[in-house]
Amino acid sequence: MAAGTQRRTRKRVHPLPEPVSRQWFRRRLLEWYGRNGRDLPWRQTRDPYRILVSEVMLQQTQVDRVLPKYQEWLDKYPTLAALAAAPEADVSAAWRPLGYNIRPRRLHAIARESVDRYGGELRGDEATLRSFKGIGAYTAGAMLSFAFGQRAAIVDTNVARVLFRIFVGSGDPKSHAMRRHLWEVSRTVLPMRRVFDFNQALMDFGATLCTARKPQCPVCPMRTRCAAYPYDPS
Repeated sequence: MAAGTQRRTRKRVHPLPEPVSRQWFRRRLLEWYGRNGRDLPWRQTRDPYRILVSEVMLQQTQVDRVLPKYQEWLDKYPTLAALAAAPEADVSAAWRPLGYNIRPRRLHAIARESVDRYGGELRGDEATLRSFKGIGAYTAGAMLSFAFGQRAAIVDTNVARVLFRIFVGSGDPKSHAMRRHLWEVSRTVLPMRRVFDFNQALMDFGATLCTARKPQCPVCPMRTRCAAYPYDPS
């Protein structure tokens, strides 16, 4: 048997969630989000540019630090065209004190490219979004689901933690193979409807309840079927 055939027929180490588990998880997660979801300004818009700004700002930065800068940035650069027309030095200065200063430069480059190629718009297809340097799989998925209402999966640090703990529970969560598996899990559990709420709920769940260091397992609505419960931080 050829090596490629062997790879295709090899049994999964970690199976994907069964339909009953998917439905249970979706229902529990959306019920939790209805009670506990955060009221954030970028959840009140479907403008692709505003959602892109929020996603770039939130990379490796806490929400409470992003909140005041988000509106300040949009007041200064309300559109991709306005951002594209600004000098790079001004853009970098407007970003402070968020840090990771490659991010404003990438956002500036995306704005300029969007103006040159697409008339200052961001299109709702994955291939086009990912053609921009700085828009990877997660950011493209976030924009497709949050701005364009499409059924698109996401996996960031918080989402990966939630899916790993609930549906996997063992192995190296940072390995490339596990990361690929978690993307498959994310696509598998994604509902046909309410994708915006579901993906926002995944992020909130990981950011506020299923946290990295002190997850609130005793009050977690997933604990009865969580593969990692009870969680041992050691």
